[in-house]
Amino acid sequence: MTRTAIRAVLLDLEGTLYARGTALEGAAQAIETLRASGVGLRFLTNTDSKPASVIRSELAAYGLTVHEEELFTPVVAARQLLATAGARVYPLVSPALLGELPGLASEPPFTHVLIGDCRDVLDYPALDNAFRAVRDGAELLALQRGRYFKREDGDHLDTGAVVAAVEYSAGTTARVLGKPAADFFELAARSLGVPTDACVVVGDDASTDIAGGNAVGLRTVQVRTGKYADQRAEGLTGRAGHEIDSIADLPALLAELMSR
Repeated sequence: MTRTAIRAVLLDLEGTLYARGTALEGAAQAIETLRASGVGLRFLTNTDSKPASVIRSELAAYGLTVHEEELFTPVVAARQLLATAGARVYPLVSPALLGELPGLASEPPFTHVLIGDCRDVLDYPALDNAFRAVRDGAELLALQRGRYFKREDGDHLDTGAVVAAVEYSAGTTARVLGKPAADFFELAARSLGVPTDACVVVGDDASTDIAGGNAVGLRTVQVRTGKYADQRAEGLTGRAGHEIDSIADLPALLAELMSR
């Protein structure tokens, strides 16, 4: 059976296009080459600490141009989900996101508990309040559930650890809004007007970019940058349809795939 022609590329950001505060070699040129080829582009990130406008400004400082409609974050998904009448949300998120989210409430009852990057507000009362709201019937939502993230000074605990604490104590499972959730990838493809099997997802994280892409039928490409070395040591890699050394090699791979 002939596969659907490639019409769009879904690109991860951190670890794929930039790392440790700087763009990876060849990233800007790769984006320019992809644009010139005519494929649709979406930039997917699990960053859950900043508004989309701030993320785009940071990318621009790295020399990476991302248009407003091209950027997908878990906050975008949360905003769509929570924009319903009667939503009362207990937020355990970065203060920078409070103005981005609808339905926030300061007192129970709560319909949802939303957990994201909460390093600036996390303490025992805040975590306990989230647990109690879920036990009282609120749906637990996670902007993402990464285990750790990388910065210039090394690795740091990520949102998934906080989500796991509430899941364990409340005896429930969170609904994940970012990668690797199927809805996240499908929303990105839908915004481009293409089916998921016409998309290629490219990223460094086998547990989010690759696992999520595989689950919804996307072609998957893992770059050997970012988390790749760590995950290879853990035996998590090797599940992507293709592997390349870096994003600089993507245009050539894509041209080869499109010629088949």
